[in-house]
Amino acid sequence: MITFETWNETPELPIFPESSDTKGASEVLNWAYDHYGDDLVYACSFGIEGIVLLELISRVKPDAKIIFLDTNYHFKETYETIEKVKIRYPQLTIHMQQPALTIAEQAEKFGVDLWKTEPNKCCDIRKVQPLEKAISPSVAWISGLRKEQSETRKATEYLNVDQRFKKIKVCPLIHWTWKDVWRFVHKHQLDYNVLHDQGYPSIGCETCTKPAFTEEDLRSGRWTGSDKTECGLHTD
Repeated sequence: MITFETWNETPELPIFPESSDTKGASEVLNWAYDHYGDDLVYACSFGIEGIVLLELISRVKPDAKIIFLDTNYHFKETYETIEKVKIRYPQLTIHMQQPALTIAEQAEKFGVDLWKTEPNKCCDIRKVQPLEKAISPSVAWISGLRKEQSETRKATEYLNVDQRFKKIKVCPLIHWTWKDVWRFVHKHQLDYNVLHDQGYPSIGCETCTKPAFTEEDLRSGRWTGSDKTECGLHTD
């Protein structure tokens, strides 16, 4: 089994066909679940890429473990999307991972609206630390990163050494374009967050997400007005 501890710079990995119907995603998921089994978990934000991955994962492992980082700052539409997913895929195990601090406890300790005064600290408390706890028993985790999403994600590969969490990070959708994602969603009539139809290509916490300014940068609506581009889950 390939783990964080056994990874080296030239591991012997299978070749995943980018030319397949799912641009290698189905093959990657089949390999990953065959390789890691129950030691593989999917951390899903329930954005549009997540909806695609949930469909593909359900075909490979219907009872897969799914983690949602419930910051308690999410849009109501996000929670509504999760409920629809539960109905569509009743066998999936969806765990709503909570932060160690409630919003009130966080405000008492660090001040009101930490997301505004220290967004990196807020993300660390409500996303990074909860994910670290949630995936600690696992060897590998799945992410919906795509190369096209931003400059910081262009170097993402199917299998990545995650220095931050000391895991192997599996990214099946790296070669998918925005159009590929939506074609798949419409072809299979999948439920998705309605905010995507209102100018939100990337959906995070309600406090820190606005409609995108440009189609060239699908994450431009995240942390508008600051130089912050990532919540910390995908940075070493």
